[in-house]
Amino acid sequence: MTFDTLATWHNIVSSSNIDDLDSLISEDCVFHSPVVHTPQIGKDLTIKYLSAAFKIFTNGTFEYVREVKNNNQAVMEFQLYINDIIINGVDIISWNAEGKIIDFKVMIRPLKAVKTIHENMGKILALDTDNTS
Repeated sequence: MTFDTLATWHNIVSSSNIDDLDSLISEDCVFHSPVVHTPQIGKDLTIKYLSAAFKIFTNGTFEYVREVKNNNQAVMEFQLYINDIIINGVDIISWNAEGKIIDFKVMIRPLKAVKTIHENMGKILALDTDNTS
């Protein structure tokens, strides 16, 4: 049986069930944020950033509008609206032979959108840090 990484990812996104991220993300995954200049290394940090993003992006307007893929990589263009700003971006993911995501990069445009995401992610991640202290 072959693990279908993209089908699993799309199911997580459509259901907003972030608990399923644990089975999809590799222990050594590297997450590249559109607003943090250093890669975030490891499963826990990747899940932390993706979980925060889900809180912002799953507002009923998020949709993937294009997907380009090969055997173990995909580029998925998305669009959503936050505060009347049209946000465009891409998720670039790579996965290993087991189907676990090993690299996840998010790129966003325009600059106003990047600033909005940065502000919202900062608030969520700060709250998450405060709750774990």
